[in-house]
Amino acid sequence: MWDWIIIILVGAVCGWLSGMLMGSKSKGILVYIILGIVGGVVGNIVFGLLASNMLVFRIIRGVIGTCILIAIGRAVLKKK
Repeated sequence: MWDWIIIILVGAVCGWLSGMLMGSKSKGILVYIILGIVGGVVGNIVFGLLASNMLVFRIIRGVIGTCILIAIGRAVLKKK
C-alpha cells in the first residue's frame, strides 16, 4: 500500500518539476502524476542500473525521463 502512495507522490513531484523545467503550462495534478510515473519508467530504461535506488536518484531519473517524454510529445505534435 505504501509503495503505491510513494510512487504516486514521486510521480507528482517529477511531473511538476519537469513541467517547470520544460516551461509547460499546468495541465492538472493528474497529468503531472501520470507523466511523472511514465517518466520514471523512461528514466529507469535510459539509465538502467547506473544509479542508486535512493529516493533522490529516483526523482532525478523521473524528472529526466519526464522531460524526455515532454520533448518527444512536443516534437510529435509540432509535425502534425
